Amino acid sequence: MAEVVLFHHVRGLTEGVREFAEALRGAGHLVHTPDLFDGILPESLEAGLALTRELGDEFDRRADRSVGELPAELVYAGFSAGEAVAQRLAQTRPGALGALLYESCIPVTGEWAFGAWPKDLPVQIHGAEDDEFFGEDLPAARELVQLAGPDLAELFVYPGSGHLFTDSSLPAHDAEATALVLERSAAFLARLDGR
Repeated sequence: MAEVVLFHHVRGLTEGVREFAEALRGAGHLVHTPDLFDGILPESLEAGLALTRELGDEFDRRADRSVGELPAELVYAGFSAGEAVAQRLAQTRPGALGALLYESCIPVTGEWAFGAWPKDLPVQIHGAEDDEFFGEDLPAARELVQLAGPDLAELFVYPGSGHLFTDSSLPAHDAEATALVLERSAAFLARLDGR
């Protein structure tokens, strides 16, 4: 069993995020779903981005507090803006076992980087090929895969243009692609559990 902390996107801790977490639990893993918006569910991406900007550094402080009582040996996962939180913690909090990065990826070199990718840290990245947001991050995802190496890093790109396609409670949801994301994520976690 892997222990996972799964960070929500800018629409908040939606039913779709909860459902995704439940599917990972159904595969035998312990999954934590912190609510960085304290129950607020923004009605649009724009409203969610505005709330994230309004929270500023408090957004990251809430994320840090959410893992403060958890063991160091975690798999960090997140969707879109939550991916940035997951990636930051995977790269900077000692003990990380792996990272599942959904619909976003922060560069691992240059001014936006959190630092070098940790040696021997497995990662999976998932996104839709024509998603305008993920499209901006695709070069960073490819760079991460190249730097981490094929034994540790996997990049999966799915047909479609929907951002947050993995969230069953939102209009962009793609059930078929989400099922594949979950299957690949569960396989990733199972491999970590076997290490």
